[in-house]
Amino acid sequence: MPDKKRNSGFTLIEVMVALIIVALALTTMSVTMGRMLDNATTMRDRTYASWIAQNKIVEMRASGTIPEPGVNSGEEEFALGNWTWEATVSETGVENLMRVDVAVSRPGTAYTIKTVTGFIGEPAIPGLANNLWTERGGEETGALE
Repeated sequence: MPDKKRNSGFTLIEVMVALIIVALALTTMSVTMGRMLDNATTMRDRTYASWIAQNKIVEMRASGTIPEPGVNSGEEEFALGNWTWEATVSETGVENLMRVDVAVSRPGTAYTIKTVTGFIGEPAIPGLANNLWTERGGEETGALE
């Protein structure tokens, strides 16, 4: 019997199986990276929308007046992007205390990215709260009794 020389190396089937495994791994990694990028973008937009809404509530408080119930809206340029906001002012049932809901979205979309709620009350006289700690019935005290 002739001595058969054994070929060393991989067969075509083995190479094809290895390529399929590598292709599946690369596809899975690509999809995962895409999802991570989408999540990072979503979190960035939510953060910016929250800041815009909080800024609108602070602007209303800083005006020194109690806002009238109703809806206001506008556009804002923030962080190299355009944003739209809608502030809904409603009564709370407590005298001189209004609820403000500010919803922020991208222009041309109906999807609200973030809604922030705040409350605006009657403006106080600056420093009035500090007087409660220092004056009581004409007597100087260090704290409320």
